[in-house]
Amino acid sequence: METPETEEPATRQEELRSFLFLTVVTAPVLAVAIVGGYGFLVWMYQLVTGDLPG
Repeated sequence: METPETEEPATRQEELRSFLFLTVVTAPVLAVAIVGGYGFLVWMYQLVTGDLPG
């Protein structure tokens, strides 16, 4: 039975790279997806019902 290798703690550079990836790539993509998804839902609602939600 193999023993799992112990991983070294994350270095400062790895943490900085992860932080930058999350803030520069993931956050904007997630924001665009949420806003675009909401806009699509409102558009489909208007297409089906013929009026604005509210």
